[in-house]
Amino acid sequence: MKFSELVNKRESTRMYSSKPVPRELIDQCLEAARLAPSASNSQPWSFIVVDDEATKNEIVDKSMSGIYSSNKFVKTAPVLIVAITEYSVYYARLGGMLRNVKYNLIDIGIACEHLVLQAAELGLGTCWLGWFSENALKKVLGLSKNTKVDVVLCMGYPAEDKPPRQKIRKPLDKIRRYY
Repeated sequence: MKFSELVNKRESTRMYSSKPVPRELIDQCLEAARLAPSASNSQPWSFIVVDDEATKNEIVDKSMSGIYSSNKFVKTAPVLIVAITEYSVYYARLGGMLRNVKYNLIDIGIACEHLVLQAAELGLGTCWLGWFSENALKKVLGLSKNTKVDVVLCMGYPAEDKPPRQKIRKPLDKIRRYY
């Protein structure tokens, strides 16, 4: 598959089949994330894979309820991948302080995008989640209060086999400037 086909194929999936995702495929996606570039080669990420249904359901019930209930659909996904934001190396943190940029968040974004693109190539659906109770999630997983979770990805086989939705994006002329 050409890259342009892959980015057109990848979309947020919110309905999943109950078919389990083999760990070998999950590991292929994590390997794609591992190979992502990062500021000063910091690689400021680690990932927790939740494929145990009881744990996944507890995470959804406790961290995606109340004001976060728009993400209840996550319960249908067989896999959650919790992206832990780690500290960047000294030079990347220093540069980030001087420029007021959180390079570790940019790096997490790149790694997670590699992961979801690999998933799409493998026929898996994914959805990025940033709207959840971080404290409730950390409590379920037994993570320290100092741990930072900025992104959760849900993953599974899409419930329906249909062509990708038409992407509604700004025209190129609205986002591009040449000088």
